[in-house]
Amino acid sequence: QVQLVESGGGLVQPGGSLRLSCAASGMRFSDSAMGWYRQAPGKERELVATISSTGRLNYADSVKGRFTISRDNAKKTVYLQANSLKPEDTAVYSCNTNSIWGKGTLVTVSS
Repeated sequence: QVQLVESGGGLVQPGGSLRLSCAASGMRFSDSAMGWYRQAPGKERELVATISSTGRLNYADSVKGRFTISRDNAKKTVYLQANSLKPEDTAVYSCNTNSIWGKGTLVTVSS
């Protein structure tokens, strides 16, 4: 059974940083593309970043230059380093592979 468990969210001031982690189990992690998505209150879920099995990266325009997605195949974990955070980055961040979703971790950017 595939499971994705996110961690690392929290309250951070504008301009601050967070590192989100998504630990995977029950799957061939190294062969799988992984993605981070977010859903802000009252809004649709949107793509944040993806990383393919070969390391190809893709980012939403709203986070380019501020967020970095990476993966550690040995640890079966995908990361999202979020820098220069803005209040509009406030959302529940979830990771995804194929049709499997984690429960998400809440990021709140506020002074």
